Amino acid sequence: MLKRRQFLKIGSAAVASSLLTLPVVAAANTTTTLFQHSRYRVLALVFDDYETLDLHGPVEMLGHMPNVEIKLVGPTEFVKSYQGPRVVADVLMGSTYDCDLLLIPGGLGTRKLVDDELMLRWLTAQVERSEKVFSICTGSALLAKTAKLDGVKATTNKMAYQWVTSLAENVNWQPKARWVDDGKFLTSSGVSAGTDAALYWVKALHGEVEARRIETLTEYHWLDDSSNDPYAVSL
Repeated sequence: MLKRRQFLKIGSAAVASSLLTLPVVAAANTTTTLFQHSRYRVLALVFDDYETLDLHGPVEMLGHMPNVEIKLVGPTEFVKSYQGPRVVADVLMGSTYDCDLLLIPGGLGTRKLVDDELMLRWLTAQVERSEKVFSICTGSALLAKTAKLDGVKATTNKMAYQWVTSLAENVNWQPKARWVDDGKFLTSSGVSAGTDAALYWVKALHGEVEARRIETLTEYHWLDDSSNDPYAVSL
């Protein structure tokens, strides 16, 4: 008899393989209940070679909010970060999911994914089912390639600024911002900026007292001025 972990690995491999052949639109239209009722639902995308702090910094801050539930979605069950450690995705990209916040990390993996039609079509559909979309670092490159950021003020990792901005000329790129909140989209600069932006979003949802409580709890020094990025670029 197969053990549960063996069963999950075999099942996930089969699902991942099927994603390569299944019509993406049909998969994206699948309605799946993922979160508990009345929770603040955070769905975080993971992919091979994502930047570890891009994901785990914001998750650390958001995870201390009251009544929050965080799930990972990926192309396969096991996903390797750029630094090496792996995470286990809660769900796969065979479906899209209703959520309050979609979190998109960056990292070297985005260099390939900006040309991955399967990923971009899934992301386009998932954005539609997300109340708010939060990108960190070069995660904004993936968003920009879906055209969802056209006409939106946004920023990205300043060390990758020229590459990211070259992918989408219709985005109103901000070269000096630490993070930018424009309508549905919250975009942040490189790596640790995502943690700063996450605390900003905690403040937006629950007030400054709650954001400062989490800042103190995590012993993190919050750079709370969105217009002041120490790594800003000059054009």
